[in-house]
Amino acid sequence: MTDYAVGDIQGCHGPLRRLLAKVDFSPSRDRLWVTGDLVNRGPESLATLRYIESLGDAAVVVLGNHDLHLLAVALGGHSLRAKDTLQEVLEAPDRDRLLHWLRRQHLCVYDPDRMLVMAHAGVPHIWSLAQALACAREVEAVIRGDRAAEYFQHMYGNEPACWHEDLTGRARWRVITNYFTRMRFIARDGTLELATKEAASQAPEGFAPWFDWPRDDGLRVVFGHWAALSGQTGHDRFIGLDTGCVWGGALTLMNLDSGERIHCDC
Repeated sequence: MTDYAVGDIQGCHGPLRRLLAKVDFSPSRDRLWVTGDLVNRGPESLATLRYIESLGDAAVVVLGNHDLHLLAVALGGHSLRAKDTLQEVLEAPDRDRLLHWLRRQHLCVYDPDRMLVMAHAGVPHIWSLAQALACAREVEAVIRGDRAAEYFQHMYGNEPACWHEDLTGRARWRVITNYFTRMRFIARDGTLELATKEAASQAPEGFAPWFDWPRDDGLRVVFGHWAALSGQTGHDRFIGLDTGCVWGGALTLMNLDSGERIHCDC
């Protein structure tokens, strides 16, 4: 069995299938780790969702901000935005099954054998591995539970900008969600700066890319979300796989054991 991780697909189903064909991927023997943002902006969000869902246990999926946006429109009463390409999903006959499946996915997954975590945007340095996993499970339970509509109604926003253990309810859910799905630049104390989306070298004063702050463990992190990095973090243990397929770049697949990266132009 080979485990591969793929960067943000964002509805680019054709390039995904061509990329998997390059490595002769088979769900009967291989697994595909997906860094989130399965849908939106690209032309085939519905086909992408159907394919990843069809992989069953051969897919390991974390939710990205675009996936949560789809759920927020479907469950939280929010409207589609001008650049969204989600209408086909919302009108699909199997919509309810696909959305139910999406709600069952994670914000963060951990492979202890590889000492490796996958989260869409990354893991902030202010959290230990145990804290990160506990926070992820807390919000995952809300997304899957009876308060999901409330969560999605109030999911959007940049405040609170920093984690505090005494946060409760909607504010707590929101900041956890922002760390896992929107984070790029962060301050030493954990304060998020969510407006800047440029390259790592363009950090606002007082902030740095999340992966530049030191961790006192050996954790490796696989993530997507930040296409402007072109997959480069400057750290072997922090592995960026979003190479901007939907923006005319490439879709990137990585063998989680050998580290080999395979690309497919989009």
